[in-house]
Amino acid sequence: MHCFIFILFILFPAMDAPHFDWQGHRGARGLAPENTLAAFITALQYPSITTLELDVVISGDRQVVVSHDPWMSPSICLHPDGNRIRDRKEQINLFKLPYAEIRTYDCGSKGHRHFPRQQAIPAVKPTLSEVVREVDRYCREHGRPLPNFNIELKAKPKWDDRYTPVPSAFVELVYKEVRKLDITGRCCLQSFDPRILRLLHQTDPNLTLAYLLEFPFQLEKVEEALGFRPNVISPYYKLVSRSLVEQVHHRGMRIIPWTVNRTRHMEHLMELGVDGMITDYPDRIPEG
Repeated sequence: MHCFIFILFILFPAMDAPHFDWQGHRGARGLAPENTLAAFITALQYPSITTLELDVVISGDRQVVVSHDPWMSPSICLHPDGNRIRDRKEQINLFKLPYAEIRTYDCGSKGHRHFPRQQAIPAVKPTLSEVVREVDRYCREHGRPLPNFNIELKAKPKWDDRYTPVPSAFVELVYKEVRKLDITGRCCLQSFDPRILRLLHQTDPNLTLAYLLEFPFQLEKVEEALGFRPNVISPYYKLVSRSLVEQVHHRGMRIIPWTVNRTRHMEHLMELGVDGMITDYPDRIPEG
């Protein structure tokens, strides 16, 4: 019997989280400017949220910056003088700018046309350290449990050394930062790029890692691409079926789909047995 229990522990190392993991996508993108302090604090006002999901890129002076894109997006950002950004979207490259200059852009006042309920307020792109510091301060002051962080490293081969560091440098910078912030036990590192996940696993096999998937896939191919079994599979929510959930659990992984914004879809996925969900709208999470 003791041997059987030990085998179960080895096979299911990632299944020790008893709670359902509701994650605020880019904080609470449906309600506040994405990946800003306002969005993360907004998400924390909903007790169901256990994890804050966010994206990181690297500035020209090698700081870890919270941003979905490695450039100033014309759809959400304004020039420091308040004028609209009319450059091509990739032109204002964060990888070429010092963080002090990145902070001068307003990425909140413009709002987002796809999220009409999003509060339009002045906001800057924060660093990862600033987010962790302010989130933890808010939780202490309001008696709220500290959340986990699900941090996506935004990388693509065609971006290497152009919009982002090469994977080895990117992984080194982010890993050093999460160690410095003492959140390795409270964070999951995720990516669509298998190169990033392989390097993270090689750097520290104890890290919690999630593989983001956008298109139909086979679990066997996922493991072949990575060379190891991640803790979490995070597919586009429309790819999730009961069969997929059962297969993921059989392999000792969790499944946390993205980005689920309708309550009826949330309820359906819960019935299928997923372990959590990423949503832009924490106010739409079903009660109970």
